Parts: sequence; C-alpha cells; structure tokens
Amino acid sequence: MNQYETVFILNPVLSDEQVREAADKYLDILKKNGAEIINHENWGLKKFAYPIEKKKSGFYHLVEFTAPGAAIAPLEVEMKRDERIMRFLTVKMDKYGVEYADKRRKKQKSNA
Repeated sequence: MNQYETVFILNPVLSDEQVREAADKYLDILKKNGAEIINHENWGLKKFAYPIEKKKSGFYHLVEFTAPGAAIAPLEVEMKRDERIMRFLTVKMDKYGVEYADKRRKKQKSNA
C-alpha cells in the first residue's frame, strides 16, 4: 500500500455542517475502497492567491491515508462530480514526504 495526501477546497458559501458532511463523505469513500485514514485536518476558510470560479476564498481540507492504487480513481471521480469541490489534488508520497508528514504531525501534537 502506498501513502497518499489529498487536499481539497470546498465552496466558501457552504455552512459548517455542509463542509463537515462533504469531508465525511470523502473519508467514507476512501474507507470503503480499502484506505486507512492516517490524518485529517480542517484548515478552515483561507483566502486564495487568485480567484477560482469568481470566489476569493474556500474551505481547505487535508487527508493523509494509505490505500491501494485502485482507491484513488473512485475518490477523484466523485470529487469531479461534486459541485461543492472547487479544486483537489492527490499526491503519492515518497519516503521523504512520509517522513516530513510524520514530523509535521508530531510537531502539531506537541504544540497542542
């Protein structure tokens, strides 16, 4: 199994409940396709460097997970169909990326 990281941006007009519901939907899709969620972070409402779909901000979410390669396609198909998702990116992490992500999580836990 490989380790992946997906960042997706949700439409800023959504309510907190709708944002939570959308994030839960994608976590469920990953779990149904054999993924193990390592970390999920809600980065909140952030301003864009440039407008996307005539909007200047969006709700950012980061999901780190291990999964078989076949689990990525169903996730991305659902994200492409969902009007709430403005942008998304899934990256397969190499060993340096995995080490960096581990260090970042440990640092966040020690600061919390």
